[in-house]
Amino acid sequence: MTEITAFRPMSPALPAADTEVLPHNIEAEQQLLGAILTNNDIYDRIASLVRAEHFFDPVHQRIFEIAAARIQKNALASPVTLKAFLEDDAGLRELGGPAYLARLAGAAISAFAARDYAQMIYDLAVRRELIDLGRDISAKAAKVLVDSEPREQIIEAEQRLYKLGEQGHSERGFQSFLKAVTDAVNMANAAYQRDGGLAGISTGLIDLDKKLGGLHPSDLLIIAGRPSMGKTSLATNIAFNIAKVYKRG
Repeated sequence: MTEITAFRPMSPALPAADTEVLPHNIEAEQQLLGAILTNNDIYDRIASLVRAEHFFDPVHQRIFEIAAARIQKNALASPVTLKAFLEDDAGLRELGGPAYLARLAGAAISAFAARDYAQMIYDLAVRRELIDLGRDISAKAAKVLVDSEPREQIIEAEQRLYKLGEQGHSERGFQSFLKAVTDAVNMANAAYQRDGGLAGISTGLIDLDKKLGGLHPSDLLIIAGRPSMGKTSLATNIAFNIAKVYKRG
């Protein structure tokens, strides 16, 4: 496998927080891009896992974006076809110009490993977002402002964490009719076999089960309310009811 790692020195003039090395894997990005440029079918296997912004290197982001755009139009994405779109790219010029695209192709991984590499790149991107979120929360908490209550900052942080957590769980794009029907049949079968006709696990609270259809593995349920409104009691009651059922089983 060709070694094409490029090192970009950090500027000593930047603050310490900006020069901190964030989680990334340049080699994984290079080898995944190389695989896509040598076998465009690999893009379909990883398109639901990674997007351009998940790549750490800005040049890799642009290469992936252009390659994805061409593949989605049923056009070939290769070092030769991408050359015309990136000849004037200053970042690519620093890495050796269009010849860098050929070196990427030479470092390509097998199609079998593509999804593992894509998952790694996505996971590292999430870690970087978590670090950015933590810094932002810390910076806002350090500023004591009249119009910024701590409770509001907590709610904002929860919303951003929830949004970040949801990114990797929903499948983008269309599903085949066979998969959609199979999932629906499996859900109906699970509901038929459970007492009460619920697709999910019963909370033990009839009215709540009617609204939710039971609890499902992919659900994120937020119990919101002001202090002393019974949030903890409700959650404890649900947990107790579920534990009691499974203990009997």
